[in-house]
Amino acid sequence: MSELQVALLAIGLGVVIAVYVFGWWKQRQYSRKFGAAFSQQHDDALYQEKPAQPEQAVEPASFIAEEPMLVNQDALVEVDSVVEAEIVAELPVIDIATTLSEPCALLDMRSDFIIELHLAEPAAAAVLDGLWQRKFDFRKPVQVCGLTLTESQWERVIAESQPLYSKFRIALQLVDRSGVITVAKLGDFRDLVQGIAQAIEADATVPDVQEVHRAALELDAFCAEVDQMVGVNLRVQGERLTGGGKVAQAAALHGMRLESDGAFHLFDTQGHSLMTLINQDSKPFQYHTLEQSLTAGITLLLDVPRVENPAENFDLLVKMAHQLAGELQLSLVDDNKLPLTDAGLAHIRAQLVEVEAKMRGNDLVPGSAQARRLFS
Repeated sequence: MSELQVALLAIGLGVVIAVYVFGWWKQRQYSRKFGAAFSQQHDDALYQEKPAQPEQAVEPASFIAEEPMLVNQDALVEVDSVVEAEIVAELPVIDIATTLSEPCALLDMRSDFIIELHLAEPAAAAVLDGLWQRKFDFRKPVQVCGLTLTESQWERVIAESQPLYSKFRIALQLVDRSGVITVAKLGDFRDLVQGIAQAIEADATVPDVQEVHRAALELDAFCAEVDQMVGVNLRVQGERLTGGGKVAQAAALHGMRLESDGAFHLFDTQGHSLMTLINQDSKPFQYHTLEQSLTAGITLLLDVPRVENPAENFDLLVKMAHQLAGELQLSLVDDNKLPLTDAGLAHIRAQLVEVEAKMRGNDLVPGSAQARRLFS
């Protein structure tokens, strides 16, 4: 071995030792810096046997956005500790059985093309592998429900479901806001499920495709008749514009929060949107541009088929519109920018009463899970 090779070997060995020593030294530094903090005893934020003092409820305005830029800074003091202390109390109690069975209870021959498979032997969801691969090919939601062996009830099935089932109901939704499903898609769905049934030696109960499609056309026509969105416009007076930050603060005071669709939503106790506030300038509200944005007006919207008691919620919308108009110095106007009178509002409300009556007369309750499914 030459002297040059020996020198290079010695240099390389020295570098390795230096790197090792440096890593050991840095680790010791971090341990000394953070070890004391993690060794301290902290109270569990989610469990306290007896809090020293009751926590004051946080106003909805404090939670309009994940970013604190729109919230009064005084309201943000200690907000993290308040959330930690109250999160368990606010979490809803979830009934697992209801959660699993509710989607299956919504399946209806009028709104879904349902094929039932009777299995020769109980099986898990994996036997429907061909379906899971093509579930999104039909441009309409596909729902699978299985009859459990242990509890003898229908529950929602996903590809990873492990229980054994004696029957499957495989349903393709017929109608939603994108329109009615085509005969061709129904035929493709039927052929797919029948092929799976043959592969696993299951008996299949299959409705007639043409009859199902005729019924779907009738349902789609009815949905189009009652599918209404009503709104109240609020516009600035004169040529001035209103800042997006002011709109956000006013919306927060009324319990609304900005969502990813660029609109402020007011939610009910079940987490469903009751009404929305949108920008009339066709530009969605966004967190990072609110303080710089300007608008000539806003609109409060009510999605009639998707809310319970549409007429009553319209009353709530009108009340909020008047309050926002006063807070933001706006005027209530119709689509022609003419003042919206009490008579005009009464006429809109009367139309909503008629829509609700039509829906209930057709066994479709506004705001129900079935209505939200069809008007999605």
